[in-house]
Amino acid sequence: MDREADYLGRYRSISNKLKKRFLKKPNVAEGSEQFGLLAKAFQHEECPQYAAFCCLAQARCEHTLANAAGEAQSLTVAARSFITAEFSNQDLGCASFEEHLGAAISCYGHAIRVHTENKQTALAATLCIELGNTLKRLKRPDQAVGYFQKAAQLQYQSPLACLSAMKEVSSCKLDTKDYEGALSVLTEMTFIAQDKGTVNGKALGAYSEVLATCEVSRVLLLMLLQPSPQKMRPEHAETLEKYAWQSTEDNTPDFLTDDLFLLLQSLVVSILQNIYISDSLNIACISADVNCIYVQASVTQETVTIRNTMFNLSASITICSKVWVTLPSHDRAYSEWVGVHRVPSGCHTWVDVHRLPLLSTCTCIYYS
Repeated sequence: MDREADYLGRYRSISNKLKKRFLKKPNVAEGSEQFGLLAKAFQHEECPQYAAFCCLAQARCEHTLANAAGEAQSLTVAARSFITAEFSNQDLGCASFEEHLGAAISCYGHAIRVHTENKQTALAATLCIELGNTLKRLKRPDQAVGYFQKAAQLQYQSPLACLSAMKEVSSCKLDTKDYEGALSVLTEMTFIAQDKGTVNGKALGAYSEVLATCEVSRVLLLMLLQPSPQKMRPEHAETLEKYAWQSTEDNTPDFLTDDLFLLLQSLVVSILQNIYISDSLNIACISADVNCIYVQASVTQETVTIRNTMFNLSASITICSKVWVTLPSHDRAYSEWVGVHRVPSGCHTWVDVHRLPLLSTCTCIYYS
């Protein structure tokens, strides 16, 4: 900051001009403009926290002038300036009480309230999402989830925007390990997408991608939570029924590819067939782009073990592992089935998973 510039004197001078005097009305519009110029000067000097205070003073002037749009704009600029100051403190490793973050949240909340009172729900929702993303960057998903939920409520008349905000809600709940809450949000997203984006039972456009993302995430969460049949909601039981049993009918949803449906079915059946999935199951990154889980499984009824198998839930099947096989007494049929050379009973061999049938890596790979 320039030492010769008397910024504090300028601020006091502007504030004194706005004081009420006998038989003299203050020029609030001029004061608002001067506060804006002073804020720009602070920004140029890389003092965002002082620029934010000037913007707050400008917002008070706009409120006096009954200019709601100007007030909300000044509050938004002040909030962003406080956020910039907070990130600067964190980058420098400065000890603080996070007062800049608290001031920013307060400014965002005031701006959202102003937009809501003037029935500008789209602008209010935009600020909610902006604040939620900022809190996620600051590793505060527990605080961000409330603003994403508010954004979804404000954008209920715009289904795709509402679904986008709800997706962020589910992401925050996953980050906080609230898997049941994430499952509820994803189920609600499915209902909205089916209600607003399907014609004759067929998903249209972007709704198809939303339904696919929700379907994969819900199945994975149900496999992680494994609720008892008595506590399972009817819609969740209906979802699992599509993957739990093989049927002659084509039950593949139109928004899922055949390969993805078979992979999900393989995973569900394997768990229902008492294949053990370790507690270190990593599904924290459930999303449309990274749909993969790392599984460590074993079969208790026989001697086939699957170690560190990766199921890549995408259109292409990628299984990177090998299976350690101990052949049972009827080794001929088993050897022909897995596609390996016949070896004496009781011997061990490594088998490439790629050479097995798709479902064989997950279920029905043991014999009585």
